[in-house]
Amino acid sequence: MAGLRKALRPLCLGLVALALALTAPAQAENAKAVISQAFQSMLYLPLYVGIDQGFFADEGLDLTKETAGAPSTALAAVLSGSAQFSLHGPEWAAIAASKGAPVEIIANVVNGAAVWIATTPDFPFTGIKDLKGQTIVTGQMPTTSTSLFIKLLKENGLDAQKDVNLIQVPLGSEIGPFLAGQAKVAVMYEPGLDQAVAKGMKVVLGFPKLYGAYEFSAIAARKDVDPALAQKMANGLEAALHFMHSDFVGTIAIAQKEFPTLDPAVVAAAVQRMIAENVYPESVEITPAALKIGLDTQIALGNLAAQPDFDGFVASRFFKTAMGPK
Repeated sequence: MAGLRKALRPLCLGLVALALALTAPAQAENAKAVISQAFQSMLYLPLYVGIDQGFFADEGLDLTKETAGAPSTALAAVLSGSAQFSLHGPEWAAIAASKGAPVEIIANVVNGAAVWIATTPDFPFTGIKDLKGQTIVTGQMPTTSTSLFIKLLKENGLDAQKDVNLIQVPLGSEIGPFLAGQAKVAVMYEPGLDQAVAKGMKVVLGFPKLYGAYEFSAIAARKDVDPALAQKMANGLEAALHFMHSDFVGTIAIAQKEFPTLDPAVVAAAVQRMIAENVYPESVEITPAALKIGLDTQIALGNLAAQPDFDGFVASRFFKTAMGPK
């Protein structure tokens, strides 16, 4: 009998293992989603941090990043269903929503007007009116940097067509004509700004400090997006923003990895500037005030007829849940 029991033991153990395998819950695979970003941009660093540090994966989200090349193309991917999320200025979603598109924004990514004015070191800048009669290099419209600059000129009694000579160039190439001496003034995003600073140019005005909280870039989704996916997206971004504001060294290292062709010192300076000037928000919350001031720029330029209804356009439940109780 003892021999029989010994002989049967491996069989019994095998049956127990099989039973446990059959009754144990299968490990769930992460839900898959695609986010279409307008550009590969240092502004979108919170997204890259979330992917690099596995914050989306921790939420059970397998997120694939695609680059559309333009905000309108990124949003079109969401509206067509080829992407669940898009990343760009909220004005694109607001304009689409005003025309009946079933789109909303669900999380904050950039909360400062990330545009700066730089001049040559010898340019005597005391205020915007000093720019009258000047040649100024800026991004090709439509873009927020040029939109903000034109609005600022108007607010100071200057006409962008009559009082200054704008050289509009493709985004990211502003530094070329600026350093070549074609203009003494440039309106710039990062990292072009700190590339110019590294060449001796000076920053004379920063829109982040001028405007304060300004909804500059956000995550957009269809109104019928899977709510579980949207919540995972918001949760992962919230964790990424916490990381960025607590681990500056780690954040800069991720940025340098995402932009390997840039001078590491320029990348570090750009990230430090945007953290210091609150371009990167501390949470994914979208506030009515920040959204209003961001969209006011588009209304002033005639791109948007009116402010959208906040509760109908902003899916607050996702970022409120991501932030947790205050």
